[in-house]
Amino acid sequence: MLELLTPPPADPLWELAAAFGADARPERLNLVLGVYRDHTGATPVMATVREAEIRLAEGSASKEYRGLSGNPAFNRAMLSTVLGTDDLTGRATAIQTVAGTGALRLLAEFVGRTRPGATVWISDPAYVNHRPILEAAGLVVRSYTYLDAEGRADTAGMVHDLRQARRDDVVLLQGCCHNPTGVDPSPDAWDALAELAGRHGWVPFIDLAYHGLGDGFEADLHATRTLAARVPELLIAVSCSKNFGLYNDRTGCAIVLGPSRHALRHVETSLQNIARTLYSMPPEHGAAIVATVLGDDALRAGWRTELDVMRGRITANRADLVAGLSALGCGREAEILAQQKGMFSTLPLTADHMLTLRERFAIYGTTSGRINIAGVSAHRIPYLAQGIAAVLGAVEAPVPAA
Repeated sequence: MLELLTPPPADPLWELAAAFGADARPERLNLVLGVYRDHTGATPVMATVREAEIRLAEGSASKEYRGLSGNPAFNRAMLSTVLGTDDLTGRATAIQTVAGTGALRLLAEFVGRTRPGATVWISDPAYVNHRPILEAAGLVVRSYTYLDAEGRADTAGMVHDLRQARRDDVVLLQGCCHNPTGVDPSPDAWDALAELAGRHGWVPFIDLAYHGLGDGFEADLHATRTLAARVPELLIAVSCSKNFGLYNDRTGCAIVLGPSRHALRHVETSLQNIARTLYSMPPEHGAAIVATVLGDDALRAGWRTELDVMRGRITANRADLVAGLSALGCGREAEILAQQKGMFSTLPLTADHMLTLRERFAIYGTTSGRINIAGVSAHRIPYLAQGIAAVLGAVEAPVPAA
């Protein structure tokens, strides 16, 4: 068997992370993986998360199996938090998953079992894992236009392409803080997409991984709630990795919204059956933390405050980078970055530029230009700006600084 195994391609993000780990240069900058880092460069445990963990430890909860749907209190909290109103939660069901990626795969399998060989549309560019997850579920993947030549959301291009989507096709949309671009459609554009989905009958599939890190928690849920209120069916993959800092606890949720409670009667069992064949049941710890935080008024308020602080630091990092690039004569590039939000930004650089950044200046981003703006310490922003300007030929090479 093993002699028949051909060399598989390495995961591009983790390959870059490994290269960074082997780089001994003190000035190196790791902007590859999507994790939040504070001003010291550490990825902290949120204070409210730590308090919830203490309460759970003191309660000595059983380690008994929770069941295929996971933690019921977590699922109820996710429905309420994401959808907001009884009108929407009343026609939705949710099960806990192995992070947002697990929710994406679970819902992709759900689509494949209800409509084998269905077509799913993804943005161009898209999150690097979207296509592999969908194709692994046996789905056909097509792309729709997302950005214009100036790096802005191309609403006209999106609508033009998605007019080709057939009834019962699925369209994957990122609810906020688009990965990899950092560019989101306007509220008017979301209205246009909701109208188009309702008229043409395709099913929106929302990837919701960064809510709270863009314009604010409620604002970042606007697009998801707009679609939920205006279409009969909606799929939502939710991640708690970023906004709760539960990266290695793998905490997520799959939500299915239908036209009525009656229409959902077979959904949870169908999702459970899929989960049983993929991972059986999800881990409890992260879900118990989220349920504890969201179920306590003081903890929930404290968590929202911490999330606002994180969002403020990300916003300040981007503003500082924009200012730095402007001061170095890279006005066009600064203008493009200024339109972006959330953890990620896509630098208006070529693959060769990104290779030069890595080889000459130890600045690690993806070949597509994506960087994790949430992963830079504030005092390193000038070095990053100088490196970008240098590969564009605007300034001399920056002086390395740890």
